Amino acid sequence: MINVEKDVNGIEGLCIIEPKVFGDARGYFMETYNENDMKAAGLDYKFVQDNQSASSKGVLRGLHFQIHYPQDKLVRVVSGEVYDVAVDLREGSKTFGKWAGVLLTAENKKQFMIPKGFAHGFIVLSDHAEFCYKVTDFYHPNDEGGLMWNDPDIAVEWPMPEGMGPDDLNLSDKDKVNWSYKEYLQKRANL
Repeated sequence: MINVEKDVNGIEGLCIIEPKVFGDARGYFMETYNENDMKAAGLDYKFVQDNQSASSKGVLRGLHFQIHYPQDKLVRVVSGEVYDVAVDLREGSKTFGKWAGVLLTAENKKQFMIPKGFAHGFIVLSDHAEFCYKVTDFYHPNDEGGLMWNDPDIAVEWPMPEGMGPDDLNLSDKDKVNWSYKEYLQKRANL
């Protein structure tokens, strides 16, 4: 049993999924993925790989996308909390260049369904977070592109971790040199 909020922030295809949680004094149980429930909600995906990452407070990963081997992603947090963002890069989409974000925490157990054609990233708001995601294609290391997390034309409203500002964030060397949105628009025809 799942509850699905479709078209998050008016962006077709983005969904927030809340699984049914059965809890008592001993703890809780939930199904993190059930193919039948997903299909009944109109979400028919074949996942081929599960990934997990751990990050500390202030780590920002993204905004990443795949160029020739796009992936649908079902993301969730098993420890801590992150703010997760998807940017619509689907050719011909009426919401092209728009973004949506959702707070994912171990406590709220929400999941974010991000279809192919989106850039994706997240920022860790807690001291530590473990992030899990299912994908519909295998990882191809030379197929990744990226947009600057703070691009003014996309204007993601990232919440900052307590006691931190934008200059305190921890980005990979790769993410420090991601394309601007304008650069992406110029290059996308040749990708």
